[in-house]
Amino acid sequence: MVTLLRGTLRPLRLFQALPGPAADVPLRAASQGTGLLYPEHIPTSLLQKVLLTAGSAGMALYNPYRHDMVAVLGETTGCRALRVLRDQMKRDPEGAQILQERPRISLSTLDLDKLQSLPEGSLGREYLRFLDVNRVSPDTRAPTRFVDDEELAYVIQRYREVHDMLHTLLGMPTNILGEIVVKWFEAVQTGLPMCILGALFGPIRLSAQHLQVLVSELVPWAVQNGRRAPCVLNLYYERRWEQPLKALREELGITDPPMHIKA
Repeated sequence: MVTLLRGTLRPLRLFQALPGPAADVPLRAASQGTGLLYPEHIPTSLLQKVLLTAGSAGMALYNPYRHDMVAVLGETTGCRALRVLRDQMKRDPEGAQILQERPRISLSTLDLDKLQSLPEGSLGREYLRFLDVNRVSPDTRAPTRFVDDEELAYVIQRYREVHDMLHTLLGMPTNILGEIVVKWFEAVQTGLPMCILGALFGPIRLSAQHLQVLVSELVPWAVQNGRRAPCVLNLYYERRWEQPLKALREELGITDPPMHIKA
């Protein structure tokens, strides 16, 4: 059984060995004749996808900070939800423009000096503050590899790259409690099985005190805001850096969290 699992999961070892894509260029289809739908694509069979799903789900539940496993799980289970998200983007003018232009969020595409010069309270300044306070980088997001559709591959890549933007919008840090709250919001917004599993099973690692606060206050708030807000993938964040964060929250119907969570 172990031998079968290792052989079937060979694409995952390739996934770990390959360098990430250039994040300053749009994700586009690969050249014809290679069998690849986009530059980092790794074709997999149904059996391989099933085993990748099982293995990545187990590792992600054991260690929620294994972002590589969370990424694989999202790709192998999210095809239907990604189609729904893609269609929502196509029906929205701003979302359709994003799909057409394929912007990327990385250190190579961000003008950090410009973001730093923006007024206090602006989206760009608060996003930069979030990255600094939580010591995170947009370059840590794994490239898409196992989605067998070039356009859907970009949708999930975009979702990953705006994840920190959602933390900023919701006022949530990157500790386990903050991540679970964001996962509840994302589960309602996206319908991605990965988000749903993270929202349901992430609380296993919480203390009794944090679990009570999550269930009684934070989850109802996250679900309510996720339902009320329009699709957050339809926001061209790169063209909204100067917009006051408070104004953007009001535009989306996102209210202040019921309590402050320390980073």
